[in-house]
Amino acid sequence: MDPVRIDVATPSRVYTVTIADGAIDRLARALDDVRAPARRFIVSSPLVWRLHGPKLAHALSGAEPILVPDGERFKQLPTVSRIYDALVRANADRASTIVTFGGGVIGDMAGFAAATYLRGVALVHVPTTLLAQVDSAIGGKVGVNHALGKNLIGAFYQPRAVVVDPQVLGTLPRREFRAGLYEVIKYGMTSSATLFDRVVKERQAIFARAPEALAPIIAESCRIKAGIVAADEREAGPRRILNFGHTAGHAIEAVTKYRRYRHGEAVGYGMLVAAQLARARGALTERDAQALKDVIAGLGPLPPIADVSATQILDAMRYDKKMIAGRLHIVLPTAIGATTIVDDVTEKEMRAALKAVGFAR
Repeated sequence: MDPVRIDVATPSRVYTVTIADGAIDRLARALDDVRAPARRFIVSSPLVWRLHGPKLAHALSGAEPILVPDGERFKQLPTVSRIYDALVRANADRASTIVTFGGGVIGDMAGFAAATYLRGVALVHVPTTLLAQVDSAIGGKVGVNHALGKNLIGAFYQPRAVVVDPQVLGTLPRREFRAGLYEVIKYGMTSSATLFDRVVKERQAIFARAPEALAPIIAESCRIKAGIVAADEREAGPRRILNFGHTAGHAIEAVTKYRRYRHGEAVGYGMLVAAQLARARGALTERDAQALKDVIAGLGPLPPIADVSATQILDAMRYDKKMIAGRLHIVLPTAIGATTIVDDVTEKEMRAALKAVGFAR
């Protein structure tokens, strides 16, 4: 596959997402090209480091690894403090670069550390999961969870570069890979019927991680997000459509203590809830609602939800970061490739949608 380069032109920084097989092998040059300071710290997890660390250590000779626990339940300030501790012990100064090497949780935590250590040091993302490659590594959102809600503590902090190497996805478990595909479906539902149809038609090749099927969906997802972020860096308007599926999804994660569902799985359920709301309001046709259900079901079974209470989900939504002036803003699909944002969904409507999807009373 020929390298794909996508510019992300935000007001605070212009940077490039590079997508190429074997991109990790050329990482040192990529960092030099963006003038990332030469003292480099790699923040990763023990598992990712065991699988891919030797390759990255060879590519970034002399870089210093900092390994921290991975997973949503570890995405909190005490884990970020471990990154700070390692940087302080190493006498890291402002002529330092933090390279994130892992999935979305590692990118969010290490990105937050980069944004706040010495009031900001250089940041480069090297995402190793499909979800991070198509979504979380792009756009500058960094932060951690709070016990009462997801991503309530954070900042906008753009990286110097994002380097995507699809080859690292070869070691990704099927469930983790599938979790990333739900975010690709999100981009299809919000912005591109063509991308949505590609996932439907090429599902088997995508799961086989065939480069000719996988590379286009990664690149298209990145292009969509780059365009949205360039238009609205800090989520004051158009960027809010990227929260499609995340209102109920984040609540699902919070009430289950970030232990039962992968983020993408929770978003999968969240998209079904949003589609049910839209269908009940007459904003989405039955045909398009069924198409979404079919593509989600076609990826494989989601973990069960029958014992998760709709009441708990509604309580968790009160702490959602998308609450503005006491009103919860929810993204509803109006067609495959189109959405609208509403702030008048009642508790009765939401409860009915949750129950229709399969949540308990």
